Amino acid sequence: MAKDIKEPAVGEQVLIRELAQLLVETGLTEIEIEKSGLKVRVARNAHITAAMPAMMAAPAGATPVAVAAAAVEDIASHPGAVKSPMVGTAYRAPEPGAANFVEIGARVSQGQTLLIIEAMKTMNHIPAPKAGTVTQILFENGQPVEFGEPLMVVE
Repeated sequence: MAKDIKEPAVGEQVLIRELAQLLVETGLTEIEIEKSGLKVRVARNAHITAAMPAMMAAPAGATPVAVAAAAVEDIASHPGAVKSPMVGTAYRAPEPGAANFVEIGARVSQGQTLLIIEAMKTMNHIPAPKAGTVTQILFENGQPVEFGEPLMVVE
């Protein structure tokens, strides 16, 4: 099931860069904008940078930005990817001010808590699916996450 991945148009690249710069300047972690029938969401360290038509039929000249989405799919298919089992808010520590459960380079054992996802006011501990080393952390503390979204990589 190969998908055609098209390079974003020059105007879309400029818009994405401007939004990314706005994130840095304001300290925000995520921003979403709809402009000329194109919906763009940019998130810092969240690995999601996507643009897609806001309606079912794409307006003439609108090109979906799928380059970053392809990178997410690559990580999601990694055998050590730890994916979100639910929609919620991901936290790296058990409570504010506490040390994070894991850092990049940490050795973990199978079943060890890697993070917590808060869903419907319930804190759900997400365990390591296997023993190994945490090589990537793909979310920021307090970031909203979607079902199936890759959150960490344990190799």
